[in-house]
Amino acid sequence: MERGPGGPMTGRTVLVTGGSAGIGRATAVGLATMGARLAITGRHPERVEAAAREVRAAGGGQVDVFVADLSSQSEVRQLADEVLERLSKIDVLINNVGGYWDTRHVTADGLERTFALNHLAPFLLTSLLLERLEESAPARVVTVASNAQTMGRIDFDDLQGEQSYSGSRAYNQSKLANVLFTYELARRLRGTSVTANAVHPGMVNTSFGAGDPSTVQRRLVPFFRPFMRSPARGAATSIRVASASDLAQVTGVYFSNSKPQKSSTQSYDETVAARLWQVSTTLTGLAETRRTP
Repeated sequence: MERGPGGPMTGRTVLVTGGSAGIGRATAVGLATMGARLAITGRHPERVEAAAREVRAAGGGQVDVFVADLSSQSEVRQLADEVLERLSKIDVLINNVGGYWDTRHVTADGLERTFALNHLAPFLLTSLLLERLEESAPARVVTVASNAQTMGRIDFDDLQGEQSYSGSRAYNQSKLANVLFTYELARRLRGTSVTANAVHPGMVNTSFGAGDPSTVQRRLVPFFRPFMRSPARGAATSIRVASASDLAQVTGVYFSNSKPQKSSTQSYDETVAARLWQVSTTLTGLAETRRTP
């Protein structure tokens, strides 16, 4: 890829959530080498600063650092305020942050952590930054999903896993929610020159889920690790969807291996998507504070 000034992303500002490690960090590095100005978020100041140094070294440009735990809605809101104060434009928002927990965890907002971080955080952050994205148009929203969405089901009767919890079921549901959110966002943004697409990064060799792994993860990941993609390869689809000129007007599409792919049948259910949007609006307090698209 072309490096520094003069690259295909020169003059564009990109915000990557979860940019302190793994796929997010590799995504930021890759876009920096194309000339973009990067902004990255992370939970730990030391880690996100270390990532910022690597991104600066790769691209030679400015890197803005934001520290926030996106499982907390108050921190998502604070992050949005800081981003709006410091970034005069946002050409690309990459909702990369995500997690997996085998046992049920509850956030400061009283929500199940997987659903809160993987779905509600990008839903809330995108909504809070949407006006800036529209002002910066043409702009793009890229949300990192997973082929786990094919096994997902939105259980409106038990979204938070209070009645019955399974780590894999919660994760699959959240990844399906990512795709449903993307398609619904694309429908709502028609005519604004802001696109919304979802990506599958593949099976990537990172520390994802290591804090509370399932028994299957503990047993199988060491065996499969040599065959997993590097973070750089895992980031390739996000980078293409965020930057490719031939995708400037492509919206409402699911990408895998840098190519459009059909997602699960349930992900195209507009009734489920509209209901999920409404529930998410309520759970994030957006119904009381502002109009979502």
